[in-house]
Amino acid sequence: MGSTSVLTLLTVLSVFTALFAVIFQAYLASNDLMKLTTILQNMKTLENQIPSHKARVAIGYGSCSDLYVKAVDFLNFTESLENALSQGTYNVDDINTEDEFLQSFAYYFQRGAAAERFTSNKELFQNLVRLAKKSSTAEPRWALGGNAPVIGSRLAMEGAEVMLAAKMSSKLKSHLRPDVRLVGSSIDDDDIHLILEYKTGDEWGTLKSPRANRYILHNDHNNPFINSLEEFELALPEFNPHLFVVSGLQMMDNYVYQPGVRESRIEKVRAQMQSQPSDTLVHFEMASFVELELFQLLLKDVIPYSDSLGMNEQELDNLQQVLETGKISLVADCNPRVALSLDQLRAVIRILNNDYYMKRDADPNRRMLSRIHLHTLAYQAIVTAKGTSWNNTKNAAAKASLTAHRHVCASSIVNPDAAYRLLDDSFATSTLEGARRIPFSKEDPVSCWNETIPVNNQHQLEVEICVAPVLICKVAKQTAGAGDNISGAGLVLQI
Repeated sequence: MGSTSVLTLLTVLSVFTALFAVIFQAYLASNDLMKLTTILQNMKTLENQIPSHKARVAIGYGSCSDLYVKAVDFLNFTESLENALSQGTYNVDDINTEDEFLQSFAYYFQRGAAAERFTSNKELFQNLVRLAKKSSTAEPRWALGGNAPVIGSRLAMEGAEVMLAAKMSSKLKSHLRPDVRLVGSSIDDDDIHLILEYKTGDEWGTLKSPRANRYILHNDHNNPFINSLEEFELALPEFNPHLFVVSGLQMMDNYVYQPGVRESRIEKVRAQMQSQPSDTLVHFEMASFVELELFQLLLKDVIPYSDSLGMNEQELDNLQQVLETGKISLVADCNPRVALSLDQLRAVIRILNNDYYMKRDADPNRRMLSRIHLHTLAYQAIVTAKGTSWNNTKNAAAKASLTAHRHVCASSIVNPDAAYRLLDDSFATSTLEGARRIPFSKEDPVSCWNETIPVNNQHQLEVEICVAPVLICKVAKQTAGAGDNISGAGLVLQI
């Protein structure tokens, strides 16, 4: 009888404990939802405080037709791939065969890292596109692609007057917003980008993705030569833009040119940037670069003539590594701490502006780097130099953050139920010992502060730094194009 009473008591306690756990979890979920709702309301207030104006934005270069597929439903995880992965010595970036393509995809997929890679094997690429188009499981879909058209479309959507440098077919042009002015003659065949998207936790063979992202494969034959550049040059003086955006130059990565052709095309891009009046801001949108020779050309002919840079965490790490070591960084932490990213941003600003001060007398067309926008999964960070033409940094960070959710969730509405936050309740401003900690406030969710960054013995830069949390989309609908939409949204409130 006593043992029966004990069992009954244990049963009651177990049921009570389980019920308490359920109620407690519901309480925590309700608190999280209320906090996210408050964060959203205050970020929307910041976003709407600054009305967008009809700024003129000129943006180049190129376009493509994007073919999206669900990566894990499209690609076969092969036995030869598993053997290569187990040995740990496999190819990442020289893509000439199907095995090399699968190895490259596996490398970035298991790290959750965005990647954009070129294959010189036209037959392999066309076969992959053909298989993707007829796949019954990978849910193929087409969209207007290319950094310039996507950034331009976002800017136009936000009220800017946009002129785009790109050559595209009449079919692809029909997908362009009618309020975007296209400069570039028609072509018969558009370049195609195969975009393999995956979600957080997707499993492919023995691999599992730590976050949602995309892998892009291309075999471009138009974009590498920036064929719209000359027509754009004729239209620029009359358009007289407030902002000039350079993007899409990663399409020149790993491409086989005749000697000197790529160098001459990039020099023409530089001349176009140099020809802009001093009161026209110039922004360069970074991308996934793996060829050191091309990166060095950009460091010589493009980046020194830019006021602003936009990038994700992979591209920031790559830029810092090339500046400090002269070596390419293939992959970085897909969810870096705020402190680490801010240290990397300071390092990039210090190095590039030291170069500006050292060489501006010999080349007065060089520009001081006065803005960097870093977009990551968990947060947006924008650094702007004080006393420059960049305005509304806090508002821009909020707008960029909300745009990230809207794009990835493929919705104009930010639903707190469909979001979560990764940014901690406080973060350090540097990895250095004794660094200041910034507490997160749901009432004032975008944290901003002023700093002085020493550039060299004679010069220092007064900057404002703003960090905004991203209300991350729980179920990612699209990741490709997120960075371009985010960058465009950040720019539109600052020009």
